[in-house]
Amino acid sequence: MPDIKILTEAELRDLVPLDGDAVDCVEQGFTTLAGGRVVMPPIMTLPVQDHNGEVCVKTAYVPGIDSFAMKMSPGFFDNPKLGLPSTTGLMVVFSSRTGILEALLLDNGYLTDVRTAAAGAVAARHLARTDASHVCIIGAGVQSKMQLKAMTLVRGVKSAVIWARDQAKAETAASSVRQDLGIDVTVSSDVAHAVASADIVVTTTPAAAPVIQAEWLQPGQLVIAMGSDQEHKCEIEPACLTKADLYVPDSQAQCAVKGELRSAIEAGLISKDRSFTELGDVTSGKATGRQSDSDLIIADLTGTGVQDTAIATLAGNRADAAGAGSTFSS
Repeated sequence: MPDIKILTEAELRDLVPLDGDAVDCVEQGFTTLAGGRVVMPPIMTLPVQDHNGEVCVKTAYVPGIDSFAMKMSPGFFDNPKLGLPSTTGLMVVFSSRTGILEALLLDNGYLTDVRTAAAGAVAARHLARTDASHVCIIGAGVQSKMQLKAMTLVRGVKSAVIWARDQAKAETAASSVRQDLGIDVTVSSDVAHAVASADIVVTTTPAAAPVIQAEWLQPGQLVIAMGSDQEHKCEIEPACLTKADLYVPDSQAQCAVKGELRSAIEAGLISKDRSFTELGDVTSGKATGRQSDSDLIIADLTGTGVQDTAIATLAGNRADAAGAGSTFSS
């Protein structure tokens, strides 16, 4: 049996920061997905309702990449009450040619955080106004801070506002980001005003009921909804999708089951047979994204297996170049 590379969370944090290379890596994943040759099965989800938890398994085979990742991602949303993180997980890497196990990426969900934030940056790079400078973040968890950093990688962000149900947590997040990014970050108790004032709005919650109403949205905005990735979740009012000039899912098939699109279909606002431009169609140049500064655009990001294979490949390549990780010999 070939040797197995093992990489720890600490090693992966050093190897794969949230930077321009990570954004480009995930963008290439979307572009490849639009080519039609990627094999990406539906997400497998194990609900653990007794403990407000879920475990998702995502994967994708990408032609031209020597390996593929299978990611297991638990989300147990009462964990903070126990002093534990809400999300953890790991990635298992197999050879695309033989199926032999090649690596264990013991990242505790870190690579998922990076690729999720990078996907937000890809959406902003292609769909936000070029002069977008004020961001509203809904939620105050780890992803809220990473999404804001991701926005600064692709747009000249000068200020941001954070809203969360727990205002103390929002204050802590704002202080942390203010120090890390050196931009003006405030906390708002008025979610409607926070949303209406922003050029880019990013939702980062596990909400089961809308936290954003359609009447708050303004011409020219980009809304990146990335929290709805299960059948019971919903962050934005379904009418938001009909108000938008352009709706862009990361995967329409996936969003119709787990994303904001699902809620709009269930509400009878959008036909289940309607076809939309996916984010990969925009990144690949097959379709046009923003056509006017006044366009209201919604990006529905449920998280795709191709993102996991892409970021795992980046991690593996960097580990090989740096001689990082330990080796298990069977």
